[in-house]
Amino acid sequence: MPPGRAALSVTWAALPVLTLGYATPFTFAVAALWRRNLHLLLASVAYIGLFVLLLSLQPDMGKEDGTERVVGVLMFVLAVVGCAHAFLIRGRVFDPHGLSGIGNEQVVERVRRQRLLRDKARALAADDPGLARELRIGRPDLPRQYQDGGLVDVNHAPVGALVLLPGVTQELAERIERVRSDTGGFMSAEELSAVAGLPPEITSDVADYAVFIR
Repeated sequence: MPPGRAALSVTWAALPVLTLGYATPFTFAVAALWRRNLHLLLASVAYIGLFVLLLSLQPDMGKEDGTERVVGVLMFVLAVVGCAHAFLIRGRVFDPHGLSGIGNEQVVERVRRQRLLRDKARALAADDPGLARELRIGRPDLPRQYQDGGLVDVNHAPVGALVLLPGVTQELAERIERVRSDTGGFMSAEELSAVAGLPPEITSDVADYAVFIR
């Protein structure tokens, strides 16, 4: 999480105790409106209820009926429990996708590694198709140990795996399977696009993830 956002998240989570609980309902309500999260919505409703009850009891403080004790408990819940609750979930509020620990460099490196794995697996398939089939390159539908970077063997993979290709819908996957049965397979993404009638705009993306093992 960037330093600025991290500081903001700590400030947000500390507001309940810094304001003696008076800001707790608003702290969670703002987060609920921002993230549109059911947990935050329910929490804000609960804290608003406690806050309204606190305000209604404060004028009766001083009477010998236990009102002060109830008010003290309510303030403790709003301030201390609310603060602990906020710190517990602040990551989900300010980093809902869990990307704070992932730097751009790591993402780029991961994509490059997957691309390299695809290139190596594709070269292996071209040199030794039999070995490629044994290693189940391009077969995400089968259990395997070899990492191919996300390739899909257009000539052998079932419809459920063909839809993993970029831009390939269920309808297109079924069409590829039908044409493949009639022609015996394809040699390249360009041939696949021409023969099976794939949209031209997805051909280059398909080529990046497709392998054609004969």
